Amino acid sequence: MTTLKDLSRHLGLSITQVSRALNDHGDVSEKTKLRVRDAAKSLNYEANVLAKRLVTGRSGIVGLVYPVMPDPSDSWYFMKFVAGLSKEFTRLGRQFMLHMADDHHNHLDVYDKLVRSRSLDGFIIMTPQVADERVNFLRSRNVPFVLHGQTMDEPDYPFFDIDNMAVGYELTSYLAEQGHREIAIINGAPGASFVERRFVGYRQALRDHGLPHRPEFEAAGTMTADLGLLETVRLFQSDGPKPTGLIASNLRIAKGIISAVQAMGLRVPEDVAIVAHDDKLPDVSADGLGVPMTTTEAPLGDSWEPLARFLNATLDGAPLSEVQQIGPHKLIERGAGAGFRGAATPETRRAKRA
Repeated sequence: MTTLKDLSRHLGLSITQVSRALNDHGDVSEKTKLRVRDAAKSLNYEANVLAKRLVTGRSGIVGLVYPVMPDPSDSWYFMKFVAGLSKEFTRLGRQFMLHMADDHHNHLDVYDKLVRSRSLDGFIIMTPQVADERVNFLRSRNVPFVLHGQTMDEPDYPFFDIDNMAVGYELTSYLAEQGHREIAIINGAPGASFVERRFVGYRQALRDHGLPHRPEFEAAGTMTADLGLLETVRLFQSDGPKPTGLIASNLRIAKGIISAVQAMGLRVPEDVAIVAHDDKLPDVSADGLGVPMTTTEAPLGDSWEPLARFLNATLDGAPLSEVQQIGPHKLIERGAGAGFRGAATPETRRAKRA
């Protein structure tokens, strides 16, 4: 079996250089890393996990604790997320484990057992909450972890996220600049940090554009087409003002909004404009919804590589500044709001047709 010493001799590099290249250390050039990885592959080198554990006191295994089986609509994303992380950790010379928790028990007990058993070196945390008890628990045990997102506190931990405040702000501002005065938002599940951050951006944009903030124009729930449909019907059946611009926190919600708006005899975007955030999910696309819809776009698939890299680097002692990143998103204009002709309701729309 090929050893580090064999790789070192083959490449003409020191054992330390080879080891640091295989573990993706920042002080090794990308050219050298690629050369070492190619050689490791061609010589069928595999890290000796048991030997590494004896030397370092670590298992060489990292994990993701998932509290419940994902909803069928999210099965593709969940599979891709797990497969993407596993692939990246394999490339980095670590093993990745998925642990499905029993949703009838306190999930912190699962973390406690795994930490006390020393079977995992670190954790990936998905969908962090505004104040996340998993973060506080792992902090208190000095266990390495990386968040896919952030809490609402000043982050003193590794994370990869997009600027969700900016997402909420940009979508709201886009509608305001098209002349909309009554803007509502249908967001993700309450308690999730990215949801609250989008609400913060939405409210700030309303203030900056001198527009009213109506609490009844804020909705949150599981991000499905049903949520979009039901909340849109609620908004238009209320006794108060009706929105002319609607923000969907993902395209599934947007799909439900479109169904509700069209069922009420309103046109998009002439009567009601819809904008959304696009995670690039496989089952729905902005161009496939049949109406012009401006979106902010940030593919979820762009997150696995930095999450794996940041946890790996954290385990190797990297400074915090090297394991925190706000990833990019972009605004894609498709004309939503450009045809807006003023406020409309199902009643006024029927009157116009008559």
